[in-house]
Amino acid sequence: MSIILDATAPNATPTAGQDKDLIKDSGIETFVQDVIEPSMEVPVVVDFWAPWCGPCKSLTPTIEKVTREAGGRVKLVKVNIDENQELAMQLRIQSVPTVYAFKGGRPVDGFQGAQPESEVRAFYERLAGGPIESPIAAILEQAAGALADDDHETAHGLYVGVLEREPQNETAIGGMIRCMVAMGEVEETRHFVDNMAEADRLKAPIASAISALELAETGYSKEDLDVARAKVAADPDDLQAQFDLGMACFATNKREEAVNAMIAIIRKDRSWNDDAGRTQLIKFFEAWGPMDPASVAGRRALSTVLFS
Repeated sequence: MSIILDATAPNATPTAGQDKDLIKDSGIETFVQDVIEPSMEVPVVVDFWAPWCGPCKSLTPTIEKVTREAGGRVKLVKVNIDENQELAMQLRIQSVPTVYAFKGGRPVDGFQGAQPESEVRAFYERLAGGPIESPIAAILEQAAGALADDDHETAHGLYVGVLEREPQNETAIGGMIRCMVAMGEVEETRHFVDNMAEADRLKAPIASAISALELAETGYSKEDLDVARAKVAADPDDLQAQFDLGMACFATNKREEAVNAMIAIIRKDRSWNDDAGRTQLIKFFEAWGPMDPASVAGRRALSTVLFS
C-alpha cells in the first residue's frame, strides 16, 4: 500500500489521555492526513518506535513533553514500526528510535537513537523558529519562592502540581518533602521517604530534603529553645546547651542563631562529642540548600573557624 494513494483514509484514533491535536498514533493508512497535510501549516515530528525498543521508552516521553510545551507550534505523530513495516520500508527506517521532522510535506530534519531532553528541545526549537520554555521551570521557581517565604501550603500545592505532570521530577519531590516537614507532617514524610527507591533518595534535591526530615525527627521544639537559651545565658561554656540551642533554633527556623550556636561549639572544642558541632552544621547546610543565605554565611564562618 502506498501512503500517497491513501489520502482519503479515516483518521487514526488519538492516543488515550493526550491532546489529539498535538499528539497521536498513526500508520500507513492515515499518514497523509496525520503528517503530510498538517505539515503544510506546522512542523510535524514523527517518532518511529517499537514495543521491544529500550531507548524508545526513554525518548518518547521526552518528545511528548516537549511537544506539549511547544504549545501547538510543533505536532507529534507516533508510528509503531512493528505494525507498519511497509511504511517503515518506504521511509527507509533502519533502526529505532528514528525521528523525522516534516515541513511542507517533506522530511527536513531528523535524528536516530535516544537523545537527552536538551537535544530534543534544541531540535524542536529549530523547527519552531524560537525558544520553547518549560512551564515546569516557572512553576518550580514560583514554588521555591513560596517555600523561601515560609508559605508552605502554597509551595506544597505547586510542587504537587508539577509531580502530577512529571512524577519523577526530583526537584519537586525534594520541595514537597521540605514542605511536609515544615508543616509538621514528619511521620507521613518518613513513610513516603521509606517507600522511595534507594537510587531516588540519593539524588541531590531529595537527599538534602531528607536531611531536613532527619533533623526534624530529633524532636526539638520551641520549648527546648527557651530552655537552651536560658542554659547558655547561665553558662556559655556548656557545650551541650549550645548544641541543644542550635538544634532548637533549626527546628524553629532561626537559622542565623542555629549557625552561631554550632560555631560556638566548634570554636570552643572542635572534637566535642565526636565533632558534633561541625557534623550538625553541615546537615543544616544540606537541609537549607547550598544557596540559602544562612548556608552561605555559615560556610564562611565555618571556614574562618577551621582555618584560623
